[in-house]
Amino acid sequence: MMYWLSVSPIGIEPVGTPFMSINETPALPGMSAEHRRIAAERFARANQVVASGEFDYGIQLLLTCCKLDPSNMLFRQTLRRTQKARFDNNLRGSRLALLTTIRTRARLKAAKRSREHVKVLEYGEEILSRNPWDLHTQMDMAEAADMLGLTDMGIFILDQARQKYPKDPTLNRALARLFEKRGNYSHAIALWQQVKEAVPGDVEASSKAKNLAASETIQRGQYQQQISGEKPSLQATAGAARKAEEAGGRDTNALQARIDANPTDPVAYLQLAMAYRKSNHLDKARETLEKGLGPTASAYPIQVELMEMDLEPLRRNLDVSEDKIRARMKAADPDDDEPTVDELKKIRQRLLKEINSREIELFRLRADRFPQESAHRLELGARLLKADKIDEAIVELQQAKKDPKHVAKATMHLGYCFKRRKNWKLALRNFEEALAALTEAEEGHRKEILFHLAQGHAEAGDFTKALEMGHELANLDFGYRDIGKLIDDWQDKLQSA
Repeated sequence: MMYWLSVSPIGIEPVGTPFMSINETPALPGMSAEHRRIAAERFARANQVVASGEFDYGIQLLLTCCKLDPSNMLFRQTLRRTQKARFDNNLRGSRLALLTTIRTRARLKAAKRSREHVKVLEYGEEILSRNPWDLHTQMDMAEAADMLGLTDMGIFILDQARQKYPKDPTLNRALARLFEKRGNYSHAIALWQQVKEAVPGDVEASSKAKNLAASETIQRGQYQQQISGEKPSLQATAGAARKAEEAGGRDTNALQARIDANPTDPVAYLQLAMAYRKSNHLDKARETLEKGLGPTASAYPIQVELMEMDLEPLRRNLDVSEDKIRARMKAADPDDDEPTVDELKKIRQRLLKEINSREIELFRLRADRFPQESAHRLELGARLLKADKIDEAIVELQQAKKDPKHVAKATMHLGYCFKRRKNWKLALRNFEEALAALTEAEEGHRKEILFHLAQGHAEAGDFTKALEMGHELANLDFGYRDIGKLIDDWQDKLQSA
């Protein structure tokens, strides 16, 4: 999700601390379906009361929503918008904000010292309810969000701070790092340039723009043309764009009229967004959907469409980066100005992590909306496993396992979960159940499960069983993950024993 503001500059002294390494990210606390239901109900009620001008009551409801579901971006965006509307966007909040938030600030600092990151977000929102432009608080909150792995939320919080402090170098430095982590290299480069202008002698800012240039090329998705050598005619492109613009304009006017006549109908917003997307006006498509959230009480189809819009460019960039990796590896005389294979792989890994994180939220929304659709729980569980949220994954996969259509895949992923938890007994039980449930067409899954069974038995010291599973796998595919060599090693260890 993209956030970008351009407002008049007001500089201040640097504040805040560097953001936490991506490898140190702790897990968010689990959330029950009942909490999600309560949060959704209060969010719908908040939209109603805010629309009628009851900002204080609406803010209290939205604070509860954010407390129940701290990772929900929609709740936090709506809360921040309401907090600012409460003070008519005066850029200073309440005149007594400093006095009335002294205790809450002390609690926030204590939570920060004790690394209670969710509490930092909670106390921060209480402070921002008195002054939504408090820079120190927003810096602390963004740091906490980053530590929780909520990169998008950290970006949103810092970008909101830029409404009042667009030229502050410490703020821009922190936001640039988050954009870089997320893969938005063009935004990161622009921010590093602003840091360099504010602090001309800053070594990091001077080198960052150059180092991110190759990554920005991937982000723009231009590698496909570079690899193929194809360049579309500018004249032809401009002509096609004009025709599409004329046809799209008629459609969008009619759809906007439908929205004006019935603003609570989510279908009209979806159709208008689709018309904008066809004419390549992605910003207008997003704006249309975001405008539809309030009048439609955050209709489920609109939420899903917004999430899919966020995922689409990331998936496209992933494809492009993989194409470039293959092209780079095949190149007989690679260009030194191009990023290396290792650099490209790091970019791909960041994209994979970001896509998985966003898909978790998408499938969680679908699973909550349609609790009887076990396919959504299976997909959610698989992605939670990728994110190393093992206990949450187990809960979802065990629910999916109850559906006979998904027994094989659910138990296979449960086997991976329990193996990751170093519970070989439960991993073995689920792998064996998955193996029995697989069809003949699912040979790829069969080979992977046999490999994990063989490897697990070997790690448990049962080389007889390891060899049995290994031979079965070798009979299917002798070259699969060096199974032939592993069989020889296990044979030697069995004889030694």
